[in-house]
Amino acid sequence: MSDATISFGQTTNRFGRNPSETIEQREEKPQPGVRAKTARELYFETKSSVSMEFPFWYTRRWEELEGEIPMVRRGEALKAGFEHLTPVIYPGELLVMGKASYLRGSYPLPWLSESFFMAAEDKLYKEALESGKLTADTFTTVGKGGGNVTKSIGNVISIAGKFGLRVEEVPVMLAVARKWKDKSVDDIGHKYEQLVPGYKEKEAIMRSVICMFDSGYTLPQGREVINYYYPLQFGIDGMIRICKEGIAESAGFPDMDRIYFYQSGLKVLEGIQKWILNYAAETAFLAKIETDEKQKTEYNEIHDRLTWISSKPPRTFHDALQVIWLFHVAVLNEDAISGLSPGRVGQVLYPFWQRDMKNGVIDKVRTVELLECMRMKFTELDCFASMGVVGGVLSGNTFNNLCLGGLKKDGSQASNELEMLILEAGIRCDTPQPTLSLLYDEKLPEEFLLKGVECTKIGTGYPAWVNNQVAMEFLMGNYAHEGMNLEEARAWSIGGCLESSPGSWMPLELDGEVHWIPGGSAPATSVGVHFLSLPKILETVLFDGLDLRTGERIFPSHGRKLENYKELWISFKEYFHRAVYVLTLTNNIQHDAWRKIAPSVVNSMLKPDCLKRGKDIGQMGSRYNTTFNIESTGTANLVNSLASLKHNVYDRKNFSLEEYREAIKANFGFKTAQETGSFSLVDQVATEEYHKWKRIHKMSLEAPKYGNDDSYVNDIMRDWENWFCTMGKDFRSLYDQPLYACQISVSTHGPMGAVTMATPDGRLCGTTFSDGSVSAYPGTDKNGPYALFNSATCWNHSLSQNSQLNMKIHPSVVKGREGSRKFLELIRSYLRKGGFHVQFNIVDSRMLKQAQEEPDKFRSLLVRVAGFTQYWVELGKQIQDEVIARTEYEEL
Repeated sequence: MSDATISFGQTTNRFGRNPSETIEQREEKPQPGVRAKTARELYFETKSSVSMEFPFWYTRRWEELEGEIPMVRRGEALKAGFEHLTPVIYPGELLVMGKASYLRGSYPLPWLSESFFMAAEDKLYKEALESGKLTADTFTTVGKGGGNVTKSIGNVISIAGKFGLRVEEVPVMLAVARKWKDKSVDDIGHKYEQLVPGYKEKEAIMRSVICMFDSGYTLPQGREVINYYYPLQFGIDGMIRICKEGIAESAGFPDMDRIYFYQSGLKVLEGIQKWILNYAAETAFLAKIETDEKQKTEYNEIHDRLTWISSKPPRTFHDALQVIWLFHVAVLNEDAISGLSPGRVGQVLYPFWQRDMKNGVIDKVRTVELLECMRMKFTELDCFASMGVVGGVLSGNTFNNLCLGGLKKDGSQASNELEMLILEAGIRCDTPQPTLSLLYDEKLPEEFLLKGVECTKIGTGYPAWVNNQVAMEFLMGNYAHEGMNLEEARAWSIGGCLESSPGSWMPLELDGEVHWIPGGSAPATSVGVHFLSLPKILETVLFDGLDLRTGERIFPSHGRKLENYKELWISFKEYFHRAVYVLTLTNNIQHDAWRKIAPSVVNSMLKPDCLKRGKDIGQMGSRYNTTFNIESTGTANLVNSLASLKHNVYDRKNFSLEEYREAIKANFGFKTAQETGSFSLVDQVATEEYHKWKRIHKMSLEAPKYGNDDSYVNDIMRDWENWFCTMGKDFRSLYDQPLYACQISVSTHGPMGAVTMATPDGRLCGTTFSDGSVSAYPGTDKNGPYALFNSATCWNHSLSQNSQLNMKIHPSVVKGREGSRKFLELIRSYLRKGGFHVQFNIVDSRMLKQAQEEPDKFRSLLVRVAGFTQYWVELGKQIQDEVIARTEYEEL
């Protein structure tokens, strides 16, 4: 037969009745206010841009202080960076300040890694490529629309397929980068990780993209919850006073490192003060030349606010909102950070808001306007990193997760009026950031839960629904040896897209009354082994340690004939264990280099108990430090593949294992995804050899599949989870603590699928893996949502830092008040079964297909990917195809 396009099932995978002929629109929603609408239109017209301002001044000051104590040198360099940031204020803004002078601005941090953003012909880049660190970049796609600068044009150079840099700044970038050659965290870590006996195996793992990326120099901070307590309670002058007192108490005593930490913090706070006052000076200048009286008044109000909070604690809710925003940006400016979550902001700021409401300082209309402005500021954030990280992991998202609900310190329900308004702002001003997560607890009021449903079902993708009790069980189990108890566990929140992060209750005193507010009290809770490809490891098992794509040996021969399922399973666990072992050792070295060369200062000053102990987070100054994990990708494909092999090879003996190997090599008679440009099983192109492999492929697809409440597959899933969630205790982090399981895909299922051959479950070469960790592979969940829930909860979710379930529901199913209640009952049923997390796309798949073909007509279309919401046009095709292919539920 000649090449032919074959669709497996329908163009869209569906459960339930067929939809109407016309594309179903999402429910109508109220529009944002004028300020937010104007800001969003400006955002849509803006491209992601690189500034060299901060790294230039940082590097200059760093060089001037050659020989200084490293921690103090770091603080002085950060101070120089903050002091020289050019202030830019846009008319109509109620919250000001940003990472850089561009609206969507960010900058490289060459002290972390100077090689990945160099030009392809540059020697630095070539060295990075040869080490395997950039293999993931090659197989990553970035969205072609929106604010991504995907190719160079005119006087703008494209970097990492996303960021634009002016041509005249390229020499500055290269000059600054070269100053960090052999001095950056990347280079120093790379130098010493080669001392690990299994280092060559580690690099082979990276080249094969069994592991997505190193974490020590790519994203050393993030996936955690910030703590705003100190600036809210003491103000910057108060924090400076704490540093000075710490120096006086420590000078001359044995633990001299405390002096250097406090001195570094003191310098950074001075830099932040100057940064704020530079903005205040800019508003004074703008007010002087402004002719519109309303705008002049607003500039003067901003000037007053910034001048006040540059030294003192906030006076009002508006002051407090500005304080938390500027400190959020300040933390982001000290490192390459993704997933710095604001946490339970509605509870943190509630005392200020409640007082202002009582005194008539603010009303609900003004509150929503401010919250909409906050959403736009968070949406403008960008994280500068390599293409493999920006596209293959983040999809351009920065994962600032704002959480709602949960419990108070005393165990009562924690939702409040301000959180209701946060949801309202999220409905009106539907933007990717901050994403919202609702910490579901049976104590939360029905009205609050229905407001969450209202927000989810208009198609924002948020809030995600997270099981408060399951998270608390995990935290008490993981951090008990560090003092975690039930009361403290209630202060938890989501860090990043879905990482359960420990928190603490902090005593905010306002008008003589103490309010216990929650905030993060641990460093990054998702550093460690960053994303292991489960299907790719299975591929190496089937081919005795070889990467079939490259022919390179990754692992030593396991020496088994794999004559029974037990041998297959043992071999998989051995290879997985080997990968974790060597990656943990090299990762520890990278993070040790990070804490010595570029330690956290700003974030450390905010986290309890760093200021009290006089230690940064790299020196375990935080209250909780068991924060290294092992991340996995492609769970459903692994489980389905094991089920297919068990069913077809070992139990039914339909095929030999050698026949499966040959079928995988032949891609079951199909062209690869790279050849067709289609990254799901929809619309794949068969070759003339298809007839040879049709039977084995058909039986692979028909083998038992995860997501249908089938005990045959559920048992395999349970075996995997029970082993994975406990094997982390075999390893020790840099902080001499055990590792734990983390099960999220983010966007890694795209590029990791791109480098993986066909798999025994019938998935084809180069196509995207299943998303999440307990999501079904698209089109394979045939028995409805409740069967999927039973499969997903066949194991104890509190054993893992998280689990991730993504679902797609047709808009007609959840329409109106009755639809909302039915939707809430669906969510409740899953969480009551013990599921940790569920999130939704409420969309007609035909709309996504149309948006893929005509992206310019759908600039504002939002979709939920895997732990985050993003504009459709800014997603790569690998992820777009996978979202389109997900099973669409037409009835519940």
